[in-house]
Amino acid sequence: MMWVWLNGQLCRAEAAHVPLTDRGLTLGDGLFETIRVYKGQPLRMASHARRLQAGGQILGLPVPDQASMHGMAAELVAVNKVHNGSLRLTVTRGSGPRGLLPPAQVQPTVFMTASPGMPTYKAVTLITSRLVRQDEQSVLCGIKTLNYLPFIVARQEAARCGAEEALILNTQGRVAETTISTVIVQQGGALLTPASKEGALLGVARGLLLQTGIAHEACIDPTQLMQAEAVYLVNSLGLRTVSACDGTSLAQNLAKLPQLAAALALEEFL
Repeated sequence: MMWVWLNGQLCRAEAAHVPLTDRGLTLGDGLFETIRVYKGQPLRMASHARRLQAGGQILGLPVPDQASMHGMAAELVAVNKVHNGSLRLTVTRGSGPRGLLPPAQVQPTVFMTASPGMPTYKAVTLITSRLVRQDEQSVLCGIKTLNYLPFIVARQEAARCGAEEALILNTQGRVAETTISTVIVQQGGALLTPASKEGALLGVARGLLLQTGIAHEACIDPTQLMQAEAVYLVNSLGLRTVSACDGTSLAQNLAKLPQLAAALALEEFL
């Protein structure tokens, strides 16, 4: 039996409910963060809290502060006895009347769930999505909203083509991200990732690699990706390599893999 945190208290997962009028359910009006648990400790909570706060400011949505996130995470990890796994924090705008304009008095729905599991590491194949483009001008690019339909459509497209992930280009035809990961291109011994102005999500793992100087921002076109020494996909829960894109095999000079894995505390899982 798993426990969840819902609106200020722990409860059994099967007893947790939200009303059918919740705007997260009816409109995708909300935010979420996925947090890795490593050896019983939630990782990079400060970074997740900063992104959540930034998203709350953009949406005009009250969200938990870092201390509140720490508190609910600690209780949930302990009660569920999660050693390695993940937490998902979801914040919706709560219930509201029909229509797009939020109610004047917002009572957010806040819940966190826990899942045991090991980080992801494997080689995957990509296709370039023909159905979905990332609008790099959108104010929503850098935050994690509940509306994931574009990425769901792209992931279904990849599955129909027999691939495991979809590469998302921006409106200029340059690399933005994949459906769930930051793209890292190894070129000339350096690690490059699409700049935020290219429509890339401000991923927590991405931010760590930039902050430590392991990776650097760049504008990356599809030709550069196809000719790279190696291509990696990173997020808070894992590290993957890309073996092929659009049916063409990619180089596998994984010289930077140990450095990436160490920075993301993943070396023991490779």
